Formats: sequence, C-alpha cells, structure tokens
Amino acid sequence: MANSWRISALADRHRALGSELEDWNGMGTAWTYDSDVSESHEAIRTKAGLMDVSGLKKVHYVGPHAESLLEYATTRDISKLYPGKSVYATMLNEQGKFIDDCIVYCTGPNAYMVVHGTGTGHEMLIRSAQGRQVAVLFDDDLHDISLQGPVAVDFLAEHIEGIRDLPYFHHMQTKLFGRPVMISRTGYTGERGYEIFCKANDVGLIWDSILEKGASMGIIPAAFSALDMLRVESYLLFYPYDNSEMHPFENEAAGDTLWELGLDFTVSKDKTEFRGCYEHFRLQGKERFKIFGVLLEGHKEAEIGDTLWADGKQVGVITQPAYSRLTEKSMAIARVDVDFAAQGKAIEVKGSLNVPAITHTLPFDDPDKKKRIAKG
Repeated sequence: MANSWRISALADRHRALGSELEDWNGMGTAWTYDSDVSESHEAIRTKAGLMDVSGLKKVHYVGPHAESLLEYATTRDISKLYPGKSVYATMLNEQGKFIDDCIVYCTGPNAYMVVHGTGTGHEMLIRSAQGRQVAVLFDDDLHDISLQGPVAVDFLAEHIEGIRDLPYFHHMQTKLFGRPVMISRTGYTGERGYEIFCKANDVGLIWDSILEKGASMGIIPAAFSALDMLRVESYLLFYPYDNSEMHPFENEAAGDTLWELGLDFTVSKDKTEFRGCYEHFRLQGKERFKIFGVLLEGHKEAEIGDTLWADGKQVGVITQPAYSRLTEKSMAIARVDVDFAAQGKAIEVKGSLNVPAITHTLPFDDPDKKKRIAKG
C-alpha cells in the first residue's frame, strides 16, 4: 500500500471480505478475498461476479481539439465514434511499440472519456494536450464496478429498461437504484458483462444493492485476481505482465509491436496517421515472437516465468498461467518463437513444473466471441 494514493469508496467493504487491498495503479485493490479465487472465476463463467475496477484511470478530454488529440494518439478512427459508442484502442510510441491500451468513450459532442490501465498513455496524452483547446480532467470521483457473467443482463433487465438492447461497446446514461449511472457493455472477462460508472457517494449503495438483490441469481463479489484466470481463457493481455517490460530481450529496449502481441486488429482500416505509424507498418513481418496459448498436461498450474522448450532449445516463456476447475484444463498465455505460433506444436514446460504441453490457439474460451456480443 506504500504507493497507493487513490482510494476506493468501497475499501471498507473489501476489507470486510478479507482483502488487504494490495496496490494496483495507485489504488488499494481487492486482489483476493477470504474465499477461494476459483469461486470468483466460476461465478463469472456460470452466473455473475461483481468486481471493483475503480483502479482504472478515468480521464475526460473535452473541447474542440479533443477528437484530433485522440485521433493521433490512438490507433482507432475516433471520427467514427458518436455519443453512446466506445472502442478499444492501443497507443504506440514513436518507435511503433505498444505503451498502453484503453477504451475511448464518446460521451457527447467534443467530449470523450478514456479509461487507461497501467501503461504510460495517460502521461503521453497529458503532454500532447498542452497548447491545445482541450480540457483534461482526471476523475477519481467516478467509480467503476463491473458486473460480469451470463446472468448479468437478466439481473440488470429487472432494474433498467432497454438494457437488453444495448449493443457491445455501447453505453447509456440511466439510473440504477435511483442513482445516476453510465452503464457500458464492456468488460475484461470474455463474458457478456457491464461496467457501471457512478459517483463515489453512490457506489456503496449500488454495490450493496446488486449483491443483496442478486444473491438469489448467484451473483457474488469477485476478487480482482480472478481476472488472471479469465484473461488466459479469453486472450486478454495485461500490461506490463505479458510485455517485454517484464520479459526483456537481451540488449534491446523494452517494447513490443502490435504484430507481436496480436493487437494489430486495433488499427482501424485505412488509418495510416497516428503516433508511431511509420515504424508500426515497417515492422510488419519482423516479429521477434508471438503471443500464443499453451495447453499443459495434468491438473497443476504453471508459474509466471516458466520456460518452454523443444529439441533442447528454449522457445518461449509463460507470462500468465491458469488452471480452471470448470474445464479441468491447465493453460497459459506465453511469448513463443514465431515458428511455434501454430496449433499443436509439442513442447515441454520447465520450471515450477516439468510437464509436456502443446501450443494452442487463443482464446481457449469462446473463440468466436459469441458470448460477449450476444443479443437479447
């Protein structure tokens, strides 16, 4: 907690559930509760879990230059956003290397909210905004709680008219339990889910009401570390844990390309002007590694940093492992040599475990992403 300078209004509720509020992104975050983290994972996959993700940085950019600022800073065509629409975007440095991902929400004319993780995109945007007609507001009064899982829409439909019609990556201004909220159909789980943005003074009532009224539907509070299990299954990267900031190349500066991370889809079609664009396009086909999946034999979970081997040579490193009691599979996200980024390559895991494995396409769960985009 030494580095925490941001406080969640739900901190006491997390402590009551057994959390020690470990620091993440400057905020004390409920990484664990007294309950087994697998319970949180299973609730989100089968019912729904409620998670406090207020540690995400929420920043408003408002003014005549807001669109042009974000147009250059991100890989997405911001001009296609309209009030109520959002988009997942990445941000690069001048060397064409990934520094952050974010969701950009259009909240009104010349008004955007950018939700950042732990990368340096926020700082870059702040510098870029200097001298432009754009106001920048870092908003920690705005809290973000995430209701994720197959019954999330059924629960919310009892309290919010029209929620079933809200498309993926859209948001709406409404009221929940009499309090003003912005509800976004987004999340970091691979499930159909919703993020609920509300004032700090209102988040306690909303949190308590969801858990009380949703208990009969199987909704429980979910620990933040459940995201590690969910993201492995759903191919969701977490900066810097999957990046060269944590797994450096010898004699090379930290930084990975979108081609290496499998995030090149975040560059909007026909968009050729953005920070780092020239290096980004030049580096296509020059990948040093690929993010890929690993399916391990047995029922034990590997550890971060376990290495992958074939024919007496190291061919990769595990960046995030997971074991699911639901599927009885031991899986991992890994950085692998380009030649091994193909389904079914025989490899061996060495380190905390010494077991056979195969390379496996991502995502493991719902490869067609039908759950998160379901209608009705």
